[in-house]
Amino acid sequence: MEQLSTVPETERPLHLALARAGVDRAAQHRFDEPWLAAAWSHPTTKVLPISGGEAFVVDTGQGTELVLLPSFEAPQSGDRYFLGTDEDGVSYFALAGESLPGRLDGDARPAGLREVGALLSDRDSGLLVHAVALEHWHRLHSFCSRCGHPTEKAGAGHVRRCTSCAAEHYPRTDPAVIMLITDERDRCLLGRQALWPEGRWSTLAGFVEPGESIEQAVVREVHEEAGVRVADVSYVASQPWPFPSSLMLGFLGRAHPEGTAITVDGEELAEARWFSREELRAGMEAGEILPPSGISIARHLVELWYGEPLPAAARW
Repeated sequence: MEQLSTVPETERPLHLALARAGVDRAAQHRFDEPWLAAAWSHPTTKVLPISGGEAFVVDTGQGTELVLLPSFEAPQSGDRYFLGTDEDGVSYFALAGESLPGRLDGDARPAGLREVGALLSDRDSGLLVHAVALEHWHRLHSFCSRCGHPTEKAGAGHVRRCTSCAAEHYPRTDPAVIMLITDERDRCLLGRQALWPEGRWSTLAGFVEPGESIEQAVVREVHEEAGVRVADVSYVASQPWPFPSSLMLGFLGRAHPEGTAITVDGEELAEARWFSREELRAGMEAGEILPPSGISIARHLVELWYGEPLPAAARW
C-alpha cells in the first residue's frame, strides 16, 4: 500500500454535524472543587438536563436549540458533568438523571443527536455530543475493571475512581475507520447491511483492532467485508460518534486495479456494489437508494466524491 496522504483542506467536507463546538472544555478546572462550586452557583451558568441520550429542544424562528436552564432552576438530583466555558465566561454543565425533568413548556420536546444533531448550532451540537458520551460512559462503568469494587465520579465527570484500589478510569473512545473506496473508473464502493431499511447504502466501516494502525484497518476491513484490495488511502476528517463511544476516522481510498471483484462476507454486509455518479443519482431520484444519514461522516465522504451535496429529495 502507498504511504498515507491527506486530502487538501480546501477539498475536505466543510460541515460535519457532530464535529463542531463553541465551548472551551476548560479541563484545568475539572479538579478544582471550589471553582466548580462557584461556577455552578453563578447566575449566568447554564445547565443541560440529559437522560438516555436525550435532552429538551425547542424549534424557533432561528432553528432548533437546546433548552438550557439556570443552575437554580435545574433539578437538585443527578450527576453533574462540567462541559466548559464560552468566550463570555459562561459555564456549562450537563445534569444526567434517570429521566428528564417535567415538561418545561408547551414547545419543549425531548430529542437525541440522530434527530437534531445537524439542526443545532455549533455550541449546542458540541454540548450535546459531549454530554451524551459522558452519560453513557458513566452508566456502564460503575465498577472497577481492576478489582471489581464500585467506582465514583471525579474530575467533574471526566474520571471514575475506584473506592477500593483508587485506580482511575477515563472515558473510553473506540477508534473506527470509515472509508469511501473508488476504482479505476471512479465508481464508489457502497454496501448495505441486512437490518438496514430497504434501499439504504453507505460506505464501509469497522473498528481498529489492537496493535493495528488506522491505515491497516482500512485495508483489512474493506477486504474482509467486500473482498476488495485497497491500494492507498487518504485521510479526510474525523467525527465523534457517541452511539455509544466511537470516533469515526474518515478516509478516501483507491482500489487496486486487479482487486476490484466484490465478495461480501455475508455477516457484516449483505450486499456491496460499485456505483457511478449517474447510477447513484438515478437511484436516489427514483427513491430506490437511500444515502447515509445527514449527521454521519459517511454522507460527507460520498458528497466529497460526488462533487456536490446530494439531492435534497434524498435527505432523510
